[in-house]
Parts: sequence; C-alpha cells; structure tokens
Amino acid sequence: MNPTWQRPPLKLLARIVQLLLLPSLLLALEPGWNLVGALLPIDGDLFNRPWIEAVWTYDRGEWRFRGSSQQEGCLPIDRIEAGQGFWVLARERRPGAFWVARGTSWYWQLQGPLDLDKEVDLYDIDLFDTSKEEIAKLHEKGRIVICYFSAGTLEEWRPDVGKLLASRVVGRSYEGWPGEYWLDIRALEVRDLALSRLDLARAKGCDGVEPDNVDGYLHESGFELSYEDQLAFNRFLAREAHKRGLLIALKNDLEQIEDLVEWFDFAINEECFAYNECGRYLPFLERNKAVLNAEYEGLPPCEQARLYGISSIFLDPRLDGSRFESCLQAPTPSNGAPPRQ
Repeated sequence: MNPTWQRPPLKLLARIVQLLLLPSLLLALEPGWNLVGALLPIDGDLFNRPWIEAVWTYDRGEWRFRGSSQQEGCLPIDRIEAGQGFWVLARERRPGAFWVARGTSWYWQLQGPLDLDKEVDLYDIDLFDTSKEEIAKLHEKGRIVICYFSAGTLEEWRPDVGKLLASRVVGRSYEGWPGEYWLDIRALEVRDLALSRLDLARAKGCDGVEPDNVDGYLHESGFELSYEDQLAFNRFLAREAHKRGLLIALKNDLEQIEDLVEWFDFAINEECFAYNECGRYLPFLERNKAVLNAEYEGLPPCEQARLYGISSIFLDPRLDGSRFESCLQAPTPSNGAPPRQ
C-alpha cells in the first residue's frame, strides 16, 4: 500500500513562498512599497491596495484585521493556522492615512479660503482649488486629505476640459448647476479625463478622492446610460484610484451600494437623514467603512447618527465653510481597512 500523502506543515509552505517568491514579488512593487512576511494566498492585485503596515489573516472565508506592525497581537508567520492567509504590507508614507473607519470625523469645504484648523480626522477639499502646499499643511496636522472632482459631469470652468467642451460626449445641462453638463461615461475621452484627475490627485499628495456625479444613469443626461454602464464606470474609477494608492469614496449612488461596497473604501452622502435613506448604508457600516454624511437643513441628527455609526455634519449647501457643526468631537485614531476581494 502506498503511504498516504500528507499536507506539508503550513510553516514550511510559508517559508517556501517567502524564499522562492518574495524576490520576484518585491520587484513588482511600486517605489516606496515593502513586503514583510509571506502572502498566502497570493493575490496579484494586492499590491495596488493602499494600506500601511497592516497585518491580516484569512479565516473561514473572512479577512480579519490583526493590527499594525507596531501593535501587539500580530501573528508571526509560524503561528498562522491552516486555512488562513497572511500578509503584512508597509508603505513609506504618512501613517494613519489609509483607512477611513466608521466614526471618522470630517470637514467638507469646496469653496472659499480653506480653513485649515478644524479638529477632525479627515478633510474633503477641491482637487483644483486646493494647493499642494495646503495639502502638505493638513498632512502636518495629521489629517487625511480627500480631493473632490466631478467624474460624471463637465464643469466648464475647470482648467482641463477645453478639448471636451464642444465634444459629442457632453450631454444635457445639470439642472440647478449653471455651467455643468452630464458626460457620456461610456466614452474613452471621459475615462481619460478621470485618469488625468486621479494622476493630479496623486501628484498633489491627496490621500484619496471623491468622484462626484457617479449616478448619471438615474438622470436626464442626454445619453441612454444603463445601470451596467454606471457600474462599469464606477468600478473603473475605484480600480484606477487603488492603482495609484488612493482611497476612493462612493458619492451618493444609493442604488448601487450592494454592488460597489467591496470596491469603495468609504461613502459620502448628502442628506440621507432628510430623505430617510441612511439605513441603506448598512453594507458600508457593517464592514467598518465610514459613512460621511452632510445635512443642510435643520440641526444635525446626532442621536440618530451615533445610533447608526454615521459621521454626520451640518453645513451650508454652498460648502464654503460658513457653517459647520459636527456630531463628532475630537479626532479619532485611524484603523486598518478590510481587503477588497
């Protein structure tokens, strides 16, 4: 009788992966990335993920955060149990900027002189109107910086839209927003514009982006956009943001939350309390991903927001810094983000 084959010990398998594959994996990383430990299983898209010094294990179909490499409780390679995957990733960049956890405090200003002194975890600011120097100052204060741009509409005053102004990809005007027009998100030119803006965000030092107007299929855009068209475009945005080491927010687009929650790092919403829609963000909240909510009428619904775990603020709808009230007080520490599969 032939002897029964037995699975090699996981420690031995891990060491083989580490010794044989680590050199080639390191060569595949972008400058500034370091791989510490081994990867089990190996995911070719993993290196585009923007976490810093995070340790995870894979257990019974679920990724579990084990903490940063500076924290106690991280499992060394010889203590990973069978059936689990394991990796540690570290990047040479400002610590704490790569996860927008449930309960993150935030400030949103897209117009007027930027107030750099809000005691919050995260700033959401205009990509074009905010200077690289201002972003650097926010980083010095330990703030996560998210940069806003419109992905689904053309704003005729932006400096990079000249070639598209008279193009076939420009549709109907966006009602209520003079000088703004819907775009055909299926067009290559529109994707190229988005890519250039993601490149600008990275060059300026933004930690992430807020692409706006990513629900054109629900509007009278002038194009016959389908649910699938929008889904493909939004996943394209998420994929390209992550390739550049950028976080990305899903802005509104409640109808596609279930299909996009694994692709986006957190959500930004306008007036879900006013419209009684906040419960639809449970897929984000259940994954410990922040839901950043802005309300414009009345007072912040803080009791409800705390019940949900939603980060609610009250603003003037012009987003010019003239009004700001938050349901959260002092900044809270950032945590590790669950891997997207």
